[in-house]
Amino acid sequence: MEQPSFDPGLTQKFSGHLRRFINKDGTFNVHRQGASWRVTHPYLHLINVSWPAFLAIVLVAYMAVNTLFAVAYFLVGIQQIHGAEAPTAIGRFMNCFFFSAQTLSTVGYGSMSPHGLAANTLSAFEAMLGLMGFALATGLLFGRVSRPSARIAFSDQMVVAPYQDGVSLQFRIVNQRRNSLMELEAKVMLMTVEDAGSESKRIYKPLTLERPSVYFFPLTWTIVHPIDRESPLHGKTAADLEKLQAEVLILIKGYDDTFSQTVLARYSYRYDEITWGARFTPAFHVDSEGDLVLEIDKVGELAAADSSASPA
Repeated sequence: MEQPSFDPGLTQKFSGHLRRFINKDGTFNVHRQGASWRVTHPYLHLINVSWPAFLAIVLVAYMAVNTLFAVAYFLVGIQQIHGAEAPTAIGRFMNCFFFSAQTLSTVGYGSMSPHGLAANTLSAFEAMLGLMGFALATGLLFGRVSRPSARIAFSDQMVVAPYQDGVSLQFRIVNQRRNSLMELEAKVMLMTVEDAGSESKRIYKPLTLERPSVYFFPLTWTIVHPIDRESPLHGKTAADLEKLQAEVLILIKGYDDTFSQTVLARYSYRYDEITWGARFTPAFHVDSEGDLVLEIDKVGELAAADSSASPA
């Protein structure tokens, strides 16, 4: 009976030219189309956007709400807001805007106050909206700050370097943060593209690692795949990997002792991001007091290997 082909969930059949499957920031190179607006979840979007985008959205929403209520107060009549009088229309509108900001945030300095049924009703509704809005913004802010995430830096290049009596494929990672990551596991697979008649087909092959896990991660970890006779890379050259559009897909999983949660990191290297005949230089040293000093910016520094690294 034929064994089913290995598919990690990235599909095998496709048409057209594929740039890469996992982007440098760890996201999948997949664009979604055709989904209904009903499946859109604003919370997920606001949790996942960048900090500049999140702060910009909050600021724009705050300004828009205050502008909307300022227009409403202006139309109700400036005479219904005590202390908002001004000689010009622009001045009166700006007073309405700042009164809205005070009402929305429930600050209420006392220099301006509503008079009349319309203004009091409008300000009461805005105060309720402000309490709900700021509660939502606070929850989003807490969710973003408290969400555990791995800041694992990967070396810019993989290397094919001498290893024991042969060669190996290697890359190096480091924890950029001061939090403690433990029980790290690495899973690495090789994706190649092969012609299958009129269409192309992706082939996925797991790469066996010299050490698939480590207990502690205070320094760097060089992850090594020995290129032996059982390796999918055995006998392959740089030209072969380019022809196959090879991409090495990586999943790192570890336990964050600070947040007491599991964190994940994804990365990939394309065939043109593999340096042949090189090795990683040390990224830490011992100082004069006997302490280890980790140099995070040197995680990807390379030097020429002692001997030629050819997998043939």
